[in-house]
Amino acid sequence: MVISDVSQAGDAVLVVRPELTDAELNELFGASWPAHSPTSFAPILARSLTWIAARRGDRLVGFVNVVGDGGAHAFVLDTTVHPDERRQGLGMRLVRAAADEARTHGAEWLHVDYEPHLESFYSECGFRPTAAGLMRL
Repeated sequence: MVISDVSQAGDAVLVVRPELTDAELNELFGASWPAHSPTSFAPILARSLTWIAARRGDRLVGFVNVVGDGGAHAFVLDTTVHPDERRQGLGMRLVRAAADEARTHGAEWLHVDYEPHLESFYSECGFRPTAAGLMRL
């Protein structure tokens, strides 16, 4: 499903659950996250509730993944915008579309973990800070 609102980020088009190749996801993640190591995304997407991709023409310029617990809770993961596309509202559009899709799939709560420098971004997306625990495995 194509999300038609493109007013915030020029001609970038958001698509719900599109076919994505490992090559294009690894290219996006490699440009966005210097420590990224190429991986196979098929097992990740197979367990996902949904995902949203942003394309400018044929180029993948943004991605967000949503996983769920099968009930009321869903989690935003891997919000990624290509460095050339940042600060234009595309990340916010991706997260808001992910929230809409999670709601459509029956989620009542949407969670996200983020580093402190991203607090204002996620606040603008509609999240509020909460206390949470984290264990590195």
